[in-house]
Amino acid sequence: MNLFLKIRDKIKKVLQNGKNSHNWEHTERVYNLALKIAKKEKADIEIVKYAAILHDIKRTEEDRKNGKICHAKEGAKKAYMLLKKHGLSREKIKKIVHCIETHRFRGNKKPETKEAKVLFDADKLDSIGAVGIGRAFLFAGEVGAKLHNKGIEIKKTKPYTEEDTAYREYVVKLRKIKNKMQTKTGKKMAIKRHKFMVEFFKRLNKEVKGIV
Repeated sequence: MNLFLKIRDKIKKVLQNGKNSHNWEHTERVYNLALKIAKKEKADIEIVKYAAILHDIKRTEEDRKNGKICHAKEGAKKAYMLLKKHGLSREKIKKIVHCIETHRFRGNKKPETKEAKVLFDADKLDSIGAVGIGRAFLFAGEVGAKLHNKGIEIKKTKPYTEEDTAYREYVVKLRKIKNKMQTKTGKKMAIKRHKFMVEFFKRLNKEVKGIV
């Protein structure tokens, strides 16, 4: 078995113990999106492949600690040790680690390389559109949040509480993603997903009020 497949199987086992909103299925979707974007953007496919399967290696731990650690920062450290152990070149490890530590929307570090921008966009695309809506509600259920809270003052709400609804995530993060995309391909793909998501939450607000 080659190194990539070996690491992929290891990550798959790690993510089996995590929440379904950030499980292996999410990583697999990000992987597929990243490859599609990487090919069109002419990025280094090998770097993107490793970065995509490793990007959420510490997500389970972040969820367990209610967001008190940064999975991008800690994941980059874990990925570095893992890839170094398996003898990947220092140059490749550096590129992969940069992708991982800069993939987070709320992170302080920004993606600088083409490969890092590809991973960032792939991960963000999976958080908007139909899949993104589904994941937002799934996560809200995992933390025990309400179905909806349009009337709440968002700035006074906190993550990992009953007010951490899908709508809150939409207001705080998801509606801003389209304008944060890093690649030409990613921006194009985000437009349709964003439009669908906006219409969904408009409809949700109306249905909750009994208008439609």
